[in-house]
Amino acid sequence: MISFQEAYSKVLAQKKDFGTEQVDLLQALDRLLAENIFADRDFPPFHRATKDGIAIAFEAFANKEQTFDIEGIAAAGSPQLVLKDKSNCLEVMTGAILPEGADTIIMYEDVQIEKGSAKINSIPEKGQNIHSRGADANKDSLLLKSGTIIREAEIGILATVGKSEVRVKKMPEVALISTGNELVEINEFPEAYQIRRSNIYTLKTALSRLKINAQDFHINDRKEMILQKIKTLLNEYDILILSGGVSKGKYDYLPEVFEALGVKKIFHKVKQRPGKPFWFGQHEATNTTIFSFPGNPNSTYLCFQVYFVNWLNTCLGIGANKIKKGILQQAVKPMNTFTLLKQMHLCIADGKALLKPIDSNGSGDLLSLTKSNAVAIIPPDKEIYEAGELVEFISFARLPNT
Repeated sequence: MISFQEAYSKVLAQKKDFGTEQVDLLQALDRLLAENIFADRDFPPFHRATKDGIAIAFEAFANKEQTFDIEGIAAAGSPQLVLKDKSNCLEVMTGAILPEGADTIIMYEDVQIEKGSAKINSIPEKGQNIHSRGADANKDSLLLKSGTIIREAEIGILATVGKSEVRVKKMPEVALISTGNELVEINEFPEAYQIRRSNIYTLKTALSRLKINAQDFHINDRKEMILQKIKTLLNEYDILILSGGVSKGKYDYLPEVFEALGVKKIFHKVKQRPGKPFWFGQHEATNTTIFSFPGNPNSTYLCFQVYFVNWLNTCLGIGANKIKKGILQQAVKPMNTFTLLKQMHLCIADGKALLKPIDSNGSGDLLSLTKSNAVAIIPPDKEIYEAGELVEFISFARLPNT
């Protein structure tokens, strides 16, 4: 049995690359960009009006002129107009190209228009209400770096440079596997000795938030059946995530099945609660990584958030959801020799992470997870951690790297 820190380090050390793929722009949200994006022209590509109003040559106003005859209207989406007489003006709409010969825009709110003339009722500044060509970026300049998480704003930039398709980092193919004769499907009514299959649905939705469309399977506690199914899945998926079947029960066959299939065990059992029976390994023949978590809901979910999510972030090159420090709002009693993975409700106040411990009736208490959004890592190195002390924690990933 190894320590929590050893297990955490060993998991992150098993870094792998899943490659890249081309996706439609609207499928790229929350994905990781796998190419540098450059400006295909200046941003903005022309001197752009930022207000509806009139465009003038400022020197005319400087020469005491306040009333300007209107030559025409410059509309957004129309070719550039020319101000023929600097003593005149052109009406201009937001988004339009600044007319040639004009250098200042006055909002309609600051002018009075009568009988084809515009009278200025304010004192303008030269160059006002104009978004200058190239003010944001010049042609060929780097707009987005490879490795950037694509959010709504990045989608807008990609659209602006004409990227109807974009190269992103490929997400792994994941198989979710539950084991156990006591599990039935969620649309079945369980017998007194049965429970509905819930862990896999929790993990499947958590993976969906990470833009992974996992496939799920269930295998009853029959050794030969488990062996044959795992053998098949090793050849089809990058990652196997299993829930249950790794403890010391008579029907916990997974460790010996892994051994029979030539899966390299990196570790089995960690000095932590919950999640002590966690099994982690690598099938070198197929390059498949195996996360085999204990079957109790809290054990499965906390191990998933602490180990799998941070491993995935490391593989994708955005770094692990690094262990941070927060302030305990209530005292926590650690375990004697094991690291305690304590569920917490995390909130941020005045830039500080505040951690309120969540009571739980053990690793099978699924309801307690609804109150948690973080897990504190409480080492067994003192008798009690008092309110106000700093402790390490990992926040649950709701979206990539959040």
